[in-house]
Amino acid sequence: MSQHGWADEGFGAVADAFARNFAEGRELGSAVAVFAGGRKVVDLWGGTADDRTGRAWDEDTVLPVMSVAKGLISVCAHLLAQQGALDLDAPVADHWPEFAQRGKEAITTRMVLANTAGIPLVEKQLTFEELTRWTPVIRALEEQPTLYEPGTAFEYHAHAFGFLIGELIRRLTGRTPGRYFREAIGDALALRTWIGMPQTEVPRLARLAEAAGRAPLPSADLLPMRALTMNGVLPFPGLDDPHGYNSPALLTAEFPAAGAVSSARGLAALYAAVATGVDGAPRLLGADTVTDAVRQVSGGASWSGFPDLGARWGSGFLVDSPFRRLLGTRSFGNSGAGGQFAFGDDEFGVGFAYTANLMGAGADPRVDRLIGAVRTCVGAPEPVAGS
Repeated sequence: MSQHGWADEGFGAVADAFARNFAEGRELGSAVAVFAGGRKVVDLWGGTADDRTGRAWDEDTVLPVMSVAKGLISVCAHLLAQQGALDLDAPVADHWPEFAQRGKEAITTRMVLANTAGIPLVEKQLTFEELTRWTPVIRALEEQPTLYEPGTAFEYHAHAFGFLIGELIRRLTGRTPGRYFREAIGDALALRTWIGMPQTEVPRLARLAEAAGRAPLPSADLLPMRALTMNGVLPFPGLDDPHGYNSPALLTAEFPAAGAVSSARGLAALYAAVATGVDGAPRLLGADTVTDAVRQVSGGASWSGFPDLGARWGSGFLVDSPFRRLLGTRSFGNSGAGGQFAFGDDEFGVGFAYTANLMGAGADPRVDRLIGAVRTCVGAPEPVAGS
């Protein structure tokens, strides 16, 4: 593998870990980026962007990052809360009156962010064309009854998360979540990160491939909101596999919980902007806002019976937990199906992102290895086993 890019002195361990992933045959194409103290210190990429053509991964390559998208939506929600426009502990229906029916009257924004709102899915069958028009999804969410008492149990709200928070963003700002993200955050930071990828980016898109041995059913990140049950899923018909996520038709639409497209550099810069600010600019979210975001509010076994994997959730973010060891109690991020991950930490001043187009199978050490290298480079303590 030809590795491109660079790592600052003091961050060579990240470059070594990145190269090791390729040397062990765990990668097709991938990238990793790290900011420290608001400055980019690692920017590496390599491998193959498209296994059909052999097109090489380059510094402008972007790819579907699945539920890493939830981090973008969550940053937007916390930004609106910080500005005083959104009370995370008030009912969603305060801004969306039509939502207050069928057991949803007391659901708060924080319950949605914590995956405890009791509406992890939409049972109404929607066509792909309806999903891309936004309003049919919102009407289906209004009509959807809760599956359990809101606030009492954890269940990953794979796609409902993005449409619920996205509709609040739309009602507060007059802009869909993808447009709001770009206008409020993405454009100012020149991020190669979108919810609703521009058509002009299609030629730079990496193609996802599934590693040998990967489970045939999609993870929660890949569950489409049509004909969806707790036990199985019908994929989007006619869209490019895996499960539609290589299709420009899906990626150029707004699927705000799992349909973002980004480079590693764009995601790392976003989390750095939240944690420290970038290149001398003020940080995007203040310390008090991050404190609120990283406070654990959910986790454990799911309502549907999925076992406790040790994941702990703050308000919209995965926080440091046995499921994924980060840098410490101020770390916050989101993972995506197949191995994508991005996080920030304002104690250690880090923004990090890893993107890869070979969707991992079984024990997948790639991102944990990279995070471990960052931990060493910034002097964060090693996690205590079992904590």
